[in-house]
Amino acid sequence: MSSDLHGRTLRLELADQNLRDWEAVVLEASPEGIVLSKSAFYPGGGGQPADHGVLIWQGVETRIAGVRKGDDLYLIPAEGDPLPPPGTTVSAAVADDRRSALMRTHSALHVLCGVVFRDYGALVTGGNMEPLSARMDFNLPEVPQGFKEAVEAACNSEVVADRRIDVRVLPRAEAFEIPDIIRTATNLVPESVQDVRIVDIVGLDTQADGGTHVASTKQIGRIKVAKIENKGKGFRRLRIAVSD
Repeated sequence: MSSDLHGRTLRLELADQNLRDWEAVVLEASPEGIVLSKSAFYPGGGGQPADHGVLIWQGVETRIAGVRKGDDLYLIPAEGDPLPPPGTTVSAAVADDRRSALMRTHSALHVLCGVVFRDYGALVTGGNMEPLSARMDFNLPEVPQGFKEAVEAACNSEVVADRRIDVRVLPRAEAFEIPDIIRTATNLVPESVQDVRIVDIVGLDTQADGGTHVASTKQIGRIKVAKIENKGKGFRRLRIAVSD
């Protein structure tokens, strides 16, 4: 199976993270989920929530409130919205403001990850994001004096540097030859995954990742380290906010 397929659906966002609208054919539809032949809705994963959006068909609108991954990729219709019958051609659109904000936020987390790994050698133990706000947990036994300010300044230096963010897919064996390709304390890439998607902030951070990102660090905007929390022995949670 192609790595761009999830069940019967061709995942368009993997090849083009800026795609926001397209046409597709409905393969299946129920209140539990709509399956399309092609989709650019990010289904969620790696801490990045699923996209929202809309389907337009025969003058009717169906709002998409989320995505569920199973044997197929199921777009979750808003409660009470009409369902397009199988065989219908729909015009689909991802909610642009939300997706663009999540792309900036996800890339900001990779900058944070790269800075903390480079400067303090700490691995990631967890993370989550919403549009323009996020948290990342690190295995960091001690918090040096001035850590919060130093990390924020370093992150914003990387933003100003306008580093290119490249996405490519490599065979598993080749991907795992890249030093420090896994920046999490445990390897979250299942053995069954033979084609590994790599997100590379050139010169700062290279890691396996399935989410969506902006094209360069300058597109992120400003990163603020809003808070540092102690989550138990050796674990620190950094909360960030992204702004223009």
